[in-house]
Amino acid sequence: MDFPFAGMNPYLEAPKLWPDVHHRLITAISDQLEAQIGPNYTTAITPYVSLERAELPATRMAVVPDVAIFESAQAYVTPQASMQHPSPSITPAPLRGVAPLLVPMRYARLEIVTLDEGALVTAIELLSPANKRPGPDGADAYEKKRQAMFHSPAHLLEIDLLRAGRRPLVQADLPPTPGFIYLSRAASRPQIEIWPVTWQEPLGIVPVPLRHPDPDIPLDLNACLRQIYASARYGRRIDYTGPPPPPDLTPAEAAWLAEHLHARGLR
Repeated sequence: MDFPFAGMNPYLEAPKLWPDVHHRLITAISDQLEAQIGPNYTTAITPYVSLERAELPATRMAVVPDVAIFESAQAYVTPQASMQHPSPSITPAPLRGVAPLLVPMRYARLEIVTLDEGALVTAIELLSPANKRPGPDGADAYEKKRQAMFHSPAHLLEIDLLRAGRRPLVQADLPPTPGFIYLSRAASRPQIEIWPVTWQEPLGIVPVPLRHPDPDIPLDLNACLRQIYASARYGRRIDYTGPPPPPDLTPAEAAWLAEHLHARGLR
């Protein structure tokens, strides 16, 4: 199946797909840049582990309780004895819920470093749900790492393709698009270059800066997305008849998506 969107595909954000999408996309970006950066640089994929909320069916959850009740052969009670001393009737639980379960997920960031010294030149962050989850161990922790990058001599390219969660902090009047790409050049801080990410328009070919006086190298994210969509055959794993993963769409987004997928023969 061909990639069904001109820009980002919101169905790739599904929790069951995104870790695989993240891994493949980082690798595709690395391969594309490695072919262009010349003899003085190299790319390095640095793995990391984050805790993210998992949605597992009850049959797959393994829980060790604080209190367990075991049957004893010696303590077996006959039905007649049970009838003589009936147990109190059990009150059914009036409410049901799901306890949040955080599980370790593996991701990676991409770095461009000098070949001779291994000095960091450009960090490329493909944001994960953990980077955007509100709280001290999520978006706050990512913002601290981001601020450390802003006080370093390295460039920072952030690729945020996820609709859910808290955006990286930027003082700008941004349109309500599904995602953004941010570039912070070391010599231009605190200024940030921003590219909106939409479903309707191709992702821009963004510059990846190197050390002066070497020129920027182009990163074609659209090509990377299409490459991994085809190689991983995501089209077989996505049900386009339903809505994309949360957050909920606006009425305008839902109407456009339904019309677009119907025209593509996917609804």
